[in-house]
Amino acid sequence: MSILLTGAAGFIGHHVARALLDRGERVVGVDNLNDYYDVRLKRARVGRLATRPGFCFHQIDISDRAAMEGLAVAEPGITAIVHLAAQAGVRYSMVAPYAYAASNLMGHLVVLETARHLRGLRHLVYASSSSVYGANRTLPFAEADRVDTPLSLYAATKRADELMSHAYGHLYGLPQTGLRFFTVYGPWGRPDMAYFSFAEAILRGEPITVYDEGRPKRDFTYIDDVVAGVVGCLDRPPAGEGGAPPVRLLNIGNHRAETVATLIALLEQALGRRAVQRLVPRPAADVAETCAAVDAIGGLTGFAPRTPLSVGIPRFAAWLLDWRAGLAGAACTTM
Repeated sequence: MSILLTGAAGFIGHHVARALLDRGERVVGVDNLNDYYDVRLKRARVGRLATRPGFCFHQIDISDRAAMEGLAVAEPGITAIVHLAAQAGVRYSMVAPYAYAASNLMGHLVVLETARHLRGLRHLVYASSSSVYGANRTLPFAEADRVDTPLSLYAATKRADELMSHAYGHLYGLPQTGLRFFTVYGPWGRPDMAYFSFAEAILRGEPITVYDEGRPKRDFTYIDDVVAGVVGCLDRPPAGEGGAPPVRLLNIGNHRAETVATLIALLEQALGRRAVQRLVPRPAADVAETCAAVDAIGGLTGFAPRTPLSVGIPRFAAWLLDWRAGLAGAACTTM
């Protein structure tokens, strides 16, 4: 039996794949290795997975219907799907909107169609986002809150994914769990995210752009805590009760909001350098604060975040310094 994991070359996908392999699962990884950010990082993640028994990799775009249908034929033993592939990024959705339609809308639909035709599939777990809460003001954000005021196209596509999944649960009885991730960070992370880009700029002595003097708050969630939640949910497919479709939505966050100013201070301490800050107003696509209610996922899986920002950021910084040293060494050997 196998688990299909889309976005295997991505940040969360890489770590989830390792956790599944650690417990003896066979993982069929899928990723298109696009150049949204440094492909060297994506290839390095896949390279680490490729050394592990039980892992195989297919370079496929999830929006490619024929390729995904072919994969389903080639891998008939798939019993679960962890669907993490997507076009990420709030601001980039204002620059490249069609990329979000292709990956997040068509890609999600193709995964749903693939899932419903797989015999023996017991659960589809897919990535949503805290961005769906949009302009909501009541904190912490809870799964029962209204989510019809998205502030970005990215958020709108993620909410559309949730609605498509609900329809497939109703029509075909497809068991699904959508996870609303809250600002995931850590080693092997995404260079487009603030903590990573801030760290890179600090190391280069370049200014970082800080919104609203660092007052915005985010529910920073360490990758190891996220992985525990994803795997715990995967093991517990919804059954549907009282005629309701077997679908659910869960927050997966740290349940503790920290200011961006605190993040910067921790990066400065971990990297041993001061940040040069360029202060600007907060843009319309950014919310002032995020914070996750995690009672539901905690009750289901025992999920309890254990890694505060003050612990996670030094771990990330140590990894980043090693990663940069490795890139510099590789560059020297090619000269």
